[in-house]
Amino acid sequence: METNKKQSAIKRNRQGKIQPTSAAIGLAVGIALATAFFAGRQSINSADIGQSTASQSDSNLVTSVRHPAANLTTPGAQGARGAAIGASTIADIAQEAGAWVVNIDTTKVISFAPQPEIFAYGDQQFVVQQPAQVAQQRGIGSGLIIRADGYILTNNHVVGRADQIKVTLSDKRVFEGQVIGRDQDNDLALVKIAAKNLPVARIGASSKVRPGDWAIAIGSPAGLDHSVTLGIVSALGRSLFEISERGQLIQTDAAINPGNSGGPLLNIQGEVIGINTAVSSSMGTGHQIQNIGFAIPSEVFQDTVEQLLASGEVKRPYVGILMQELTPNLLQELALPPTLRGVRVAKVTAGSPSAEAGIEEGDIVTGADGKEFSSVEQLRANVRSHKVGETVVFQVLRQGKSLPIKVIIGDLKAYRHQ
Repeated sequence: METNKKQSAIKRNRQGKIQPTSAAIGLAVGIALATAFFAGRQSINSADIGQSTASQSDSNLVTSVRHPAANLTTPGAQGARGAAIGASTIADIAQEAGAWVVNIDTTKVISFAPQPEIFAYGDQQFVVQQPAQVAQQRGIGSGLIIRADGYILTNNHVVGRADQIKVTLSDKRVFEGQVIGRDQDNDLALVKIAAKNLPVARIGASSKVRPGDWAIAIGSPAGLDHSVTLGIVSALGRSLFEISERGQLIQTDAAINPGNSGGPLLNIQGEVIGINTAVSSSMGTGHQIQNIGFAIPSEVFQDTVEQLLASGEVKRPYVGILMQELTPNLLQELALPPTLRGVRVAKVTAGSPSAEAGIEEGDIVTGADGKEFSSVEQLRANVRSHKVGETVVFQVLRQGKSLPIKVIIGDLKAYRHQ
């Protein structure tokens, strides 16, 4: 019995002892885990220090991008796509852009006659006319320098019919501004000041912008000049009838407030992709809505600027047809093939270029200039791509026959006065 107890004790002791082989394996695993832990700590500490290491090692690649921020860490990043934001990227962009963003103050003198005062004395009444009074209506907005010799782009509603326009540069110099041209359809105006050798905005391609891209707004909300807000591009092709019925506006959630109008919307490259023009607080819903702002794309305002600089006016391509999308229900109603693509001519304006060319109500326009399309916006884009006086060839389906019809592009302004 005692012998059995001793044997059991010896067995337990042998099991409790650490065998040489197990000790070696455990030691190796422990060293590996400790190494990984401290390496991770070192990696995290390095990342906390900043991105200077990555920026320095890739500096030869980043410099190929025209970007003021030294902290873009994606080598060779083009536009907002794939670009990483460093600790001071937005600040660097704001600093560079701030040199060519201006503050615009407007004053308009308003004369009005107060209500006459009526006095009664017995059965008689006396009317005393009050003298006319004069008041000043003030407005604030923003703009951006587009030419070094003093040409500034802003919104038409910023300058309106102001009697006086004051433009304040980033260096606090103040100049009198003069409107040299307007594009009321797109809410744009070109202002000239007597200055030279000014810093000029860098214009980007709004056609390359995608929803989700970074967006930076700079302006003077409530008169607080050079305020910077950051957001993203929320959507493209938005339409506000009072600004542009053409469905060309950029929607952003970067904060835009009264005073931001006329200021730039920038991409992460610091390039202007739009001119901030409006903010909607309700969108007709009756409920307060936040973070919905709109900007005029660079492709739109560049065309306007070129025309205003050349002639002081903008000629808008016009054909004079009201178009209707070919929905499945409409195709069924018209007994047309469900696969047919195009737009229906709902109305032709009398005396318009389309009327003179022979376009008729009920025609189905399936293409233009040899290109097929399936939406109203595609047709509008085709018309906008032409200059006034040029010819567009519409492919029209009428009573089962496909007909080419040539339409000479007219000037919208000329037909408005008919």
